[in-house]
Amino acid sequence: MKYDNKISLILDANSKNEAFARVSISAFATQLDPTLEELDDIKMAVSEAVTNAIIHGYEGIENGQIYINCKIAKDVLYIEIEDKGRGIENLEKAMEPLYTSKPDMERSGMGFTVMEAFMDNIEVISEVGKGTKIYLEKKIIKN
Repeated sequence: MKYDNKISLILDANSKNEAFARVSISAFATQLDPTLEELDDIKMAVSEAVTNAIIHGYEGIENGQIYINCKIAKDVLYIEIEDKGRGIENLEKAMEPLYTSKPDMERSGMGFTVMEAFMDNIEVISEVGKGTKIYLEKKIIKN
């Protein structure tokens, strides 16, 4: 795929970096001239993916890192968010609305549902013991 621009970030899997990831990716997306609603959609999806990596991917693992790659091709923003943590044992179950493996943390179990609601396409690839990669796509509609 030919792209117009790209960025890569590597962040420590620390909850303090979730806001940085959200703001950085939305700032990158502004070159597509999205509406405020589209920017909010991007921020929400990125926030959920990064939070999942921190809370689930690196549970019990120190010094984890989150890898974020973003590309723009024409009017589409492509986002890849990857951790090299625990992986997801039952991906189908994990993607069900309201399913949470952390009820004691008062997690809503809506992370993947939120990503699906706010992005045009989502793909999740995970392997136990190797990590998880989330692909997100958002087409920015020109007015």
